[in-house]
Amino acid sequence: MTALDPDVVQVMEANANFYRAFESLDIGRMEAVWAKGDHIQCVHPGWSVLTGWSAVKASWEMIFSNTKEIRFTLTDVLVRVKSPLAWVVLTENLLSHVEQDVTATSVLATNIYEKTDGIWKMVHHHASHVFSSRVAFNKEVTH
Repeated sequence: MTALDPDVVQVMEANANFYRAFESLDIGRMEAVWAKGDHIQCVHPGWSVLTGWSAVKASWEMIFSNTKEIRFTLTDVLVRVKSPLAWVVLTENLLSHVEQDVTATSVLATNIYEKTDGIWKMVHHHASHVFSSRVAFNKEVTH
């Protein structure tokens, strides 16, 4: 068995800390995993791009205040490191209790980390809902 690169192990741990913070619904724990600054960004499913720690923090506060419980099972996890950046692409399979609704859904996510002073901190989180393959796509839509 080949030992994993230490940076890969650290990024995997940083990513695990992000999801533990999310499940805890604790803004202090979420704040600890993020870099601070104007360059960070977050895209929650169905939301516009949020830029800068102030906007990103406010989004987590809103999500946490409306969520009673959330649990993740992560699948299809792919970690790549090109120091000082690293990215994790995965599927978030989640069970959530928001207001009176309990839902199960899958979300595709990309998490980008930046190594500063030897510590990997999140600088970008982008999550998008997975749509059923039965959904008809309009061929005239381009991006």
